[in-house]
Amino acid sequence: MNKQSLLLVSLIALFFSCSKQKTSTTSEILKSEEQAKTSTDGPTLSANGTTDTYQLINSVFGGTGDVIEAPDCSHPGFGKHITQVYDNDLKRNVFAFLIHVSPDNDKCEDSDRQRNEIKTYDRSPENLKASKDERVLYRWKFKLDANFKPSSDFTHIHQLKPIDGDNQLPIITLTPRYRAAGDVMQVIHTGETDATSQKYIVSVPLSDFKGQWVEVIERATFSFDGKYEIQINRISDGKVLVKQAFTNIEMWRKNCTSSRPKWGIYRRLLQADALRDETVLFNDFNITEY
Repeated sequence: MNKQSLLLVSLIALFFSCSKQKTSTTSEILKSEEQAKTSTDGPTLSANGTTDTYQLINSVFGGTGDVIEAPDCSHPGFGKHITQVYDNDLKRNVFAFLIHVSPDNDKCEDSDRQRNEIKTYDRSPENLKASKDERVLYRWKFKLDANFKPSSDFTHIHQLKPIDGDNQLPIITLTPRYRAAGDVMQVIHTGETDATSQKYIVSVPLSDFKGQWVEVIERATFSFDGKYEIQINRISDGKVLVKQAFTNIEMWRKNCTSSRPKWGIYRRLLQADALRDETVLFNDFNITEY
Protein backbone atom coordinates (compact mmCIF):
# COMPACT_ATOMS: atom_id res chain seq x y z
CA MET A 1 0.00 0.00 0.00
CA ASN A 2 1.45 3.35 -1.02
CA LYS A 3 1.67 6.34 1.30
CA GLN A 4 -1.33 8.09 -0.29
CA SER A 5 -3.60 5.07 0.21
CA LEU A 6 -2.34 4.59 3.76
CA LEU A 7 -3.13 8.23 4.56
CA LEU A 8 -6.66 7.88 3.13
CA VAL A 9 -7.36 4.76 5.23
CA SER A 10 -6.08 6.51 8.34
CA LEU A 11 -8.32 9.55 7.74
CA ILE A 12 -11.40 7.35 7.23
CA ALA A 13 -10.66 5.43 10.43
CA LEU A 14 -10.19 8.68 12.35
CA PHE A 15 -13.51 10.05 11.01
CA PHE A 16 -15.50 7.02 12.12
CA SER A 17 -13.74 6.98 15.48
CA CYS A 18 -14.61 10.64 16.15
CA SER A 19 -18.20 10.17 14.95
CA LYS A 20 -18.70 7.22 17.27
CA GLN A 21 -17.18 9.11 20.18
CA LYS A 22 -19.40 12.15 19.52
CA THR A 23 -22.60 10.04 19.38
CA SER A 24 -21.69 8.27 22.59
CA THR A 25 -20.97 11.51 24.41
CA THR A 26 -24.29 13.08 23.32
CA SER A 27 -26.20 10.01 24.48
CA GLU A 28 -24.46 10.08 27.84
CA ILE A 29 -25.25 13.79 28.27
CA LEU A 30 -28.95 13.25 27.50
CA LYS A 31 -29.11 10.29 29.87
CA SER A 32 -27.36 12.25 32.60
CA GLU A 33 -29.75 15.18 32.11
CA GLU A 34 -32.82 12.94 32.42
CA GLN A 35 -31.43 11.26 35.53
CA ALA A 36 -30.75 14.67 37.08
CA LYS A 37 -34.33 15.81 36.41
CA THR A 38 -35.77 12.81 38.24
CA SER A 39 -33.19 12.51 41.01
CA THR A 40 -34.30 13.19 44.59
CA ASP A 41 -30.81 13.24 46.07
CA GLY A 42 -31.48 16.54 47.84
CA PRO A 43 -32.75 16.88 51.42
CA THR A 44 -36.15 15.34 52.23
CA LEU A 45 -38.32 16.34 55.18
CA SER A 46 -40.56 13.46 56.30
CA ALA A 47 -42.54 12.95 59.50
CA ASN A 48 -41.19 10.27 61.83
CA GLY A 49 -43.66 10.36 64.73
CA THR A 50 -40.93 10.57 67.37
CA THR A 51 -38.94 13.81 67.00
CA ASP A 52 -40.58 17.04 68.16
CA THR A 53 -42.36 18.36 65.07
CA TYR A 54 -40.91 21.89 65.03
CA GLN A 55 -37.45 20.57 65.83
CA LEU A 56 -37.70 18.06 62.98
CA ILE A 57 -38.78 20.71 60.45
CA ASN A 58 -36.04 23.12 61.45
CA SER A 59 -33.39 20.39 61.46
CA VAL A 60 -33.90 19.94 57.72
CA PHE A 61 -35.03 23.37 56.47
CA GLY A 62 -34.02 25.80 59.19
CA GLY A 63 -30.27 26.11 59.02
CA THR A 64 -29.52 28.38 61.99
CA GLY A 65 -33.05 29.72 62.40
CA ASP A 66 -36.78 29.02 62.47
CA VAL A 67 -38.72 28.35 59.26
CA ILE A 68 -42.14 27.88 60.87
CA GLU A 69 -44.80 30.57 60.47
CA ALA A 70 -47.58 29.22 62.68
CA PRO A 71 -50.33 31.11 64.55
CA ASP A 72 -49.46 29.51 67.90
CA CYS A 73 -49.04 32.79 69.76
CA SER A 74 -52.52 33.95 68.73
CA HIS A 75 -54.03 30.67 69.91
CA PRO A 76 -51.86 29.45 72.80
CA GLY A 77 -54.65 27.40 74.33
CA PHE A 78 -54.56 25.06 71.36
CA GLY A 79 -50.82 24.54 71.19
CA LYS A 80 -48.79 23.69 68.11
CA HIS A 81 -50.56 24.11 64.79
CA ILE A 82 -48.30 21.64 62.98
CA THR A 83 -48.27 18.12 64.40
CA GLN A 84 -47.51 14.58 63.30
CA VAL A 85 -50.26 11.99 62.90
CA TYR A 86 -50.43 8.42 61.66
CA ASP A 87 -52.11 8.15 58.26
CA ASN A 88 -54.00 4.97 57.45
CA ASP A 89 -53.73 5.43 53.68
CA LEU A 90 -49.95 5.84 53.52
CA LYS A 91 -49.42 3.59 56.56
CA ARG A 92 -46.95 6.03 58.08
CA ASN A 93 -46.65 9.27 60.02
CA VAL A 94 -47.33 12.54 58.18
CA PHE A 95 -47.48 16.26 59.01
CA ALA A 96 -50.86 17.80 59.87
CA PHE A 97 -51.20 21.58 59.31
CA LEU A 98 -54.17 23.02 61.23
CA ILE A 99 -55.90 26.39 60.87
CA HIS A 100 -58.90 27.73 62.82
CA VAL A 101 -61.27 30.39 61.53
CA SER A 102 -60.87 32.04 64.96
CA PRO A 103 -58.59 33.12 66.59
CA ASP A 104 -55.71 32.15 64.27
CA ASN A 105 -54.08 35.03 62.38
CA ASP A 106 -51.05 35.88 60.24
CA LYS A 107 -47.80 35.52 62.19
CA CYS A 108 -49.50 36.77 65.38
CA GLU A 109 -50.59 40.07 63.80
CA ASP A 110 -54.22 41.15 63.53
CA SER A 111 -55.06 40.81 59.86
CA ASP A 112 -57.69 39.65 57.40
CA ARG A 113 -55.36 36.74 56.66
CA GLN A 114 -54.29 33.52 58.34
CA ARG A 115 -51.04 31.64 57.86
CA ASN A 116 -49.65 28.29 58.94
CA GLU A 117 -46.66 27.59 56.71
CA ILE A 118 -43.15 26.24 56.58
CA LYS A 119 -40.50 27.52 54.18
CA THR A 120 -36.84 27.79 53.40
CA TYR A 121 -35.27 31.24 53.79
CA ASP A 122 -32.04 33.25 53.83
CA ARG A 123 -30.53 31.27 56.73
CA SER A 124 -31.42 27.86 55.29
CA PRO A 125 -28.68 25.72 53.71
CA GLU A 126 -27.64 26.99 50.28
CA ASN A 127 -28.91 23.88 48.46
CA LEU A 128 -32.45 24.68 49.68
CA LYS A 129 -32.50 28.13 48.06
CA ALA A 130 -32.62 28.79 44.33
CA SER A 131 -30.16 31.25 42.80
CA LYS A 132 -30.55 32.87 39.39
CA ASP A 133 -30.49 30.36 36.50
CA GLU A 134 -30.53 27.37 38.87
CA ARG A 135 -32.81 24.42 38.18
CA VAL A 136 -34.65 22.84 41.08
CA LEU A 137 -36.89 19.79 41.48
CA TYR A 138 -39.55 20.01 44.21
CA ARG A 139 -41.37 16.79 45.09
CA TRP A 140 -43.96 16.49 47.87
CA LYS A 141 -47.29 14.96 48.90
CA PHE A 142 -50.47 16.46 50.31
CA LYS A 143 -54.06 15.55 51.14
CA LEU A 144 -57.08 17.83 51.44
CA ASP A 145 -59.96 16.75 53.66
CA ALA A 146 -62.96 15.29 51.83
CA ASN A 147 -65.03 18.30 53.01
CA PHE A 148 -62.34 20.94 52.44
CA LYS A 149 -63.81 24.42 51.85
CA PRO A 150 -61.64 26.86 49.88
CA SER A 151 -62.11 30.62 49.86
CA SER A 152 -63.45 32.48 46.83
CA ASP A 153 -60.55 34.88 47.47
CA PHE A 154 -57.46 32.72 48.06
CA THR A 155 -56.31 29.69 50.02
CA HIS A 156 -52.70 29.00 49.01
CA ILE A 157 -51.20 25.65 49.99
CA HIS A 158 -47.88 26.12 48.18
CA GLN A 159 -45.79 29.04 46.92
CA LEU A 160 -42.52 29.62 45.07
CA LYS A 161 -41.46 33.09 46.16
CA PRO A 162 -38.40 35.39 46.10
CA ILE A 163 -36.67 35.73 49.46
CA ASP A 164 -35.59 39.33 48.83
CA GLY A 165 -35.84 42.05 46.19
CA ASP A 166 -39.29 42.27 44.60
CA ASN A 167 -40.77 39.67 46.94
CA GLN A 168 -44.20 41.03 47.77
CA LEU A 169 -45.98 38.49 45.55
CA PRO A 170 -45.16 34.83 44.93
CA ILE A 171 -44.13 33.67 41.47
CA ILE A 172 -46.08 30.39 41.60
CA THR A 173 -48.97 29.41 43.86
CA LEU A 174 -51.02 26.24 44.16
CA THR A 175 -54.47 27.45 45.17
CA PRO A 176 -57.76 25.64 45.85
CA ARG A 177 -60.54 28.14 45.07
CA TYR A 178 -64.30 28.28 45.50
CA ARG A 179 -66.32 28.54 42.31
CA ALA A 180 -70.12 28.48 42.13
CA ALA A 181 -69.89 26.11 39.17
CA GLY A 182 -67.54 23.82 41.09
CA ASP A 183 -64.42 24.33 43.19
CA VAL A 184 -61.10 24.20 41.34
CA MET A 185 -57.41 23.69 41.98
CA GLN A 186 -55.41 26.44 40.32
CA VAL A 187 -51.75 26.98 39.55
CA ILE A 188 -51.13 30.72 39.29
CA HIS A 189 -48.12 32.48 37.79
CA THR A 190 -47.30 36.07 38.74
CA GLY A 191 -44.57 37.87 36.86
CA GLU A 192 -42.96 41.15 37.73
CA THR A 193 -45.63 43.07 35.82
CA ASP A 194 -49.14 42.33 34.65
CA ALA A 195 -47.79 41.95 31.11
CA THR A 196 -45.35 39.20 32.16
CA SER A 197 -47.86 37.37 34.39
CA GLN A 198 -49.32 34.26 32.82
CA LYS A 199 -51.86 34.10 35.68
CA TYR A 200 -54.12 31.03 35.77
CA ILE A 201 -51.93 28.49 34.03
CA VAL A 202 -53.79 25.44 35.42
CA SER A 203 -57.40 25.04 36.58
CA VAL A 204 -58.78 21.56 37.27
CA PRO A 205 -61.68 20.19 39.37
CA LEU A 206 -60.95 20.17 43.09
CA SER A 207 -63.20 17.14 43.48
CA ASP A 208 -60.37 14.96 42.13
CA PHE A 209 -58.22 16.03 45.10
CA LYS A 210 -60.60 15.94 48.05
CA GLY A 211 -59.98 13.10 50.46
CA GLN A 212 -57.08 11.80 48.37
CA TRP A 213 -53.31 11.78 48.72
CA VAL A 214 -51.55 13.27 45.70
CA GLU A 215 -47.88 13.66 44.81
CA VAL A 216 -46.62 16.89 43.25
CA ILE A 217 -43.53 17.03 41.02
CA GLU A 218 -42.34 20.53 40.08
CA ARG A 219 -39.32 21.56 38.06
CA ALA A 220 -38.34 25.21 37.89
CA THR A 221 -35.60 27.07 36.06
CA PHE A 222 -35.26 30.35 37.94
CA SER A 223 -34.53 32.98 35.30
CA PHE A 224 -36.34 35.82 33.54
CA ASP A 225 -36.94 33.50 30.57
CA GLY A 226 -37.36 30.48 32.78
CA LYS A 227 -39.14 27.14 32.66
CA TYR A 228 -41.79 25.61 34.89
CA GLU A 229 -43.23 22.09 34.88
CA ILE A 230 -45.81 20.59 37.20
CA GLN A 231 -47.27 17.12 37.42
CA ILE A 232 -49.73 15.97 40.09
CA ASN A 233 -50.50 12.26 40.44
CA ARG A 234 -53.23 10.80 42.62
CA ILE A 235 -51.59 8.11 44.72
CA SER A 236 -54.56 5.75 45.16
CA ASP A 237 -55.00 4.97 41.46
CA GLY A 238 -52.09 6.72 39.73
CA LYS A 239 -54.37 9.10 37.83
CA VAL A 240 -52.52 12.13 36.44
CA LEU A 241 -54.53 15.17 37.60
CA VAL A 242 -52.18 17.85 36.23
CA LYS A 243 -49.36 17.71 33.68
CA GLN A 244 -48.22 21.02 32.21
CA ALA A 245 -44.91 22.51 31.08
CA PHE A 246 -44.12 26.15 30.29
CA THR A 247 -41.13 27.78 28.62
CA ASN A 248 -40.16 31.45 28.38
CA ILE A 249 -42.02 32.05 31.62
CA GLU A 250 -40.73 34.70 34.03
CA MET A 251 -39.42 32.84 37.11
CA TRP A 252 -37.16 35.55 38.52
CA ARG A 253 -37.51 39.07 39.91
CA LYS A 254 -35.14 42.00 39.76
CA ASN A 255 -33.00 42.73 42.83
CA CYS A 256 -33.57 39.14 43.97
CA THR A 257 -30.67 36.97 45.14
CA SER A 258 -32.60 33.77 45.91
CA SER A 259 -36.04 32.16 45.83
CA ARG A 260 -37.64 29.53 48.02
CA PRO A 261 -40.66 27.24 48.44
CA LYS A 262 -43.41 27.51 51.06
CA TRP A 263 -46.00 24.91 52.06
CA GLY A 264 -49.01 25.02 54.37
CA ILE A 265 -52.23 27.05 54.59
CA TYR A 266 -52.40 30.77 53.79
CA ARG A 267 -55.88 32.19 53.34
CA ARG A 268 -57.90 35.40 53.54
CA LEU A 269 -60.89 35.77 55.87
CA LEU A 270 -63.03 38.27 53.97
CA GLN A 271 -65.78 35.64 53.94
CA ALA A 272 -65.02 33.87 57.20
CA ASP A 273 -68.54 32.44 57.49
CA ALA A 274 -67.93 30.50 54.25
CA LEU A 275 -64.81 28.82 55.68
CA ARG A 276 -64.22 26.24 58.39
CA ASP A 277 -61.41 24.93 60.56
CA GLU A 278 -59.15 22.90 58.29
CA THR A 279 -56.45 20.27 58.49
CA VAL A 280 -54.23 19.71 55.47
CA LEU A 281 -51.82 16.76 55.51
CA PHE A 282 -48.35 16.98 53.94
CA ASN A 283 -45.28 14.78 53.77
CA ASP A 284 -42.00 13.99 52.02
CA PHE A 285 -40.89 17.49 51.01
CA ASN A 286 -37.86 17.03 48.73
CA ILE A 287 -35.70 19.81 47.25
CA THR A 288 -33.08 18.77 44.70
CA GLU A 289 -30.97 21.10 42.56
CA TYR A 290 -29.98 19.62 39.20
